[in-house]
Amino acid sequence: MRDKARYLARLKRIEGQARGIHRMVDEDAYCIDILTQISALTSALENVGLRLLEDHLSHCVVDAARRSGPEGEEKIAEVSQAIARLVKS
Repeated sequence: MRDKARYLARLKRIEGQARGIHRMVDEDAYCIDILTQISALTSALENVGLRLLEDHLSHCVVDAARRSGPEGEEKIAEVSQAIARLVKS
């Protein structure tokens, strides 16, 4: 995985955002403000997911496709399923 440190740093910030939302709910913050933070958190998670997908495509899938055969086909099917899950969320 490329940029592992960057992913971990971003996930740590996302974790902080989630704790902030928890605190907002606990403190009865204005609902629209909470929803705004939830939207930001969702966007941040989607961004991490898309970057991971991009890394996976450019390394694992490309390498497997170069080798061709069942492994390449398996990686392509695997990434297609991952894309479908990201699109549904």
